[in-house]
Amino acid sequence: MAINELRSITTFIRAAELGSLRKAAQDLGISPQAASKALAQLESHLDARLFHRTTRVMSLTDAGLRLLEEVQPAVLGMQRALANARTAKDEFAGPLRIAGPRTTFQPVLWRLVEEFCDMHPGIQPDVLLEDRVGNWVEDRVDVGFRLAASPHEGVIARRLFPLQMVICGAPAYFGRHGVPETLAALAAHRCSAFRHPGTGKVVPWHVKLDGQTVDQPVVPALCSNDELFELQAVLAGKALGQLAGVTAAPYIRAGRLIPILAEHMPDIAGYFVYFGSKTSQPARARAFVDLAVERLADNPDYVLSDSELRRNPG
Repeated sequence: MAINELRSITTFIRAAELGSLRKAAQDLGISPQAASKALAQLESHLDARLFHRTTRVMSLTDAGLRLLEEVQPAVLGMQRALANARTAKDEFAGPLRIAGPRTTFQPVLWRLVEEFCDMHPGIQPDVLLEDRVGNWVEDRVDVGFRLAASPHEGVIARRLFPLQMVICGAPAYFGRHGVPETLAALAAHRCSAFRHPGTGKVVPWHVKLDGQTVDQPVVPALCSNDELFELQAVLAGKALGQLAGVTAAPYIRAGRLIPILAEHMPDIAGYFVYFGSKTSQPARARAFVDLAVERLADNPDYVLSDSELRRNPG
């Protein structure tokens, strides 16, 4: 329906309800001339007279009465739907679709979602975790979390904290196999490797060498496409691993893992929260983004300090 037809029908309904075209114009916030033109367009389009008019009274013709009975419920239903949509945009209730990486970020995201739902019990989180970068528009994502930059135009990003890739092992491993003092010495050690669940390829270790990030070849003693499985192998002392700092941090602080070769830790990426224009977002999505930035931006819980990274394995 063209917008002039919608205005014409709305003007017709209000004029019939109020018994006056002038009052209908005032109620709709348009000029009397615009209201008269809208009604005339409708009558011309239908080739039917809808009102009997005198200088003081307007009353519906038979055609006008039939039209009112048929269109009034539909227009009222549409107006209710529009009002509900406006209200829902500002409600702290309803679905909130969140996307994030399956690897490394699950514990962080769960704590954030849990806190937000405790604050707003009416929220219904719908969380999509996968390591591929999907199309967030097609997936109807309200808020997303990713490493590095967004592949989509029109998406706003806020940096949260850096990705630290930490080479580490359990005290039991170092007790049995010794501590590699150089990158070259890793060739003689048992190392774990991560197989990307999206591509199926083994992800090389990334290290900093002469100020550049390069791939570090290792002969994997074990491979897994699940970071938690790899973490358990490293904690058990079966291999060294290069783990995300956000994953390794609680175990390093508890003394269950010890970082090595910290001077070679690369600066390769960071975690970001992504969202669309704040003016078009539901209030619940805007509030979730604000909480994410407040809780996660440069949070020391998720970033190891230099002293923590340079703990002596011996």
